[in-house]
Amino acid sequence: MSSVEKDIDKQLALIAKGTEEILPENSLRKKLLKSIEKNKPLVVKAGFDPTAPDLHLGHTVLIQKMRDFQNLGHQVVFLIGDYTAKIGDPTGRNEARKVPTDEEIQENLKTYQRQVFKILDEEKTKVVFNRECFSKFTAADLISLASKFTFSQLLQRDDFTKRFKENLPIHLHEFMYPLVQGYDSVALNADIELGGTDQKFNLLLAREAQKLFGKELQVIITMPILEGLDGEKKMSKSLGNYIGIDEDPREIFGKIMSIPDDLMYKYYLLLTDRGQDEVDAIKKKVKKGELHPKEAKTILGKEIVARYHSEEEAIKSAEEFNAVFKDKGLPDDMPEAIVSAANSERLVNIAAQSFNDTTSNIRRLIKQQAVSIDGNKVSDENLEMTTSGEFIAKFGKRRFLKIVVT
Repeated sequence: MSSVEKDIDKQLALIAKGTEEILPENSLRKKLLKSIEKNKPLVVKAGFDPTAPDLHLGHTVLIQKMRDFQNLGHQVVFLIGDYTAKIGDPTGRNEARKVPTDEEIQENLKTYQRQVFKILDEEKTKVVFNRECFSKFTAADLISLASKFTFSQLLQRDDFTKRFKENLPIHLHEFMYPLVQGYDSVALNADIELGGTDQKFNLLLAREAQKLFGKELQVIITMPILEGLDGEKKMSKSLGNYIGIDEDPREIFGKIMSIPDDLMYKYYLLLTDRGQDEVDAIKKKVKKGELHPKEAKTILGKEIVARYHSEEEAIKSAEEFNAVFKDKGLPDDMPEAIVSAANSERLVNIAAQSFNDTTSNIRRLIKQQAVSIDGNKVSDENLEMTTSGEFIAKFGKRRFLKIVVT
């Protein structure tokens, strides 16, 4: 076997790790060979619509794979869909998405760009906004793009087919989403596009767009959908089963410890640098009783916290978790809020500011009976801290706050 073939096999092994499908696989080998022969990196694209303010671990599955390509020397393009966000991705929807405002999109962009470079190398990453291309499109340009596709092609999409059969509305602008996403690949001359398994239709349509515009066809790579804390549904902030990469390290660690045992192996494979053989070895040790599931999740939790915060925070998070849940103690360095009784400050505002969270999330916890003060459940969302003294407030299973009312 030649050195070039060995290089290709090595690249393919890393690229294939954790993937669901590579289509067509033989084309990927050809592209890698061409890349080596011409000493030209492949253009690897993945798109993210800034429709939510934060990235969670479900988003990072694609970004981790982008980093694999980056480590192999290829050109990674982080495409921010600030134009497609105004259309709304119909994937998995039985109705049109609510269109975010320009202000919401711009606010979300700030956190996306900051958070993504916790994984990717900023200097080696090309960030592209698809508004830069499509804001220049005229009505005639959009009509010309639409003319290259047929209604029957788009109706093959499961989401549209289901809604059509159930006589649910399909708005005309929703048909534009896969066309615009596909044109992104044309404009970028993408060699490879990454997406979740739920994005397969869009990715294949992008190949069709490249063909119609006389471009070399991209290879598509789909990644598995990451289940959230419940181990069943797709990780989603709206479902409350997510782990945000910007969350407090203790919160991240505690959430990892709460996932079902069987799910941790998928997390190991998709969210860490461990290969399939290493993950299989961990699973084998747990099955044989050589490694307790709790210890395996502790290792996982520390690795993930270290990636998004630091090794020091990872160690402290594990120690505090054991202190709180094993020894029934309290965290050594819980945040402290000092407020004035005369100002009649509300608990939701105090907590939101202390945890860098939103008042809506704190209210949600109160509604779920997941907030207590000195062991007493809080049911009043508008509770004001007007009594002088020191109080220990608990939010959910893992967050504690010392409130000093003067």
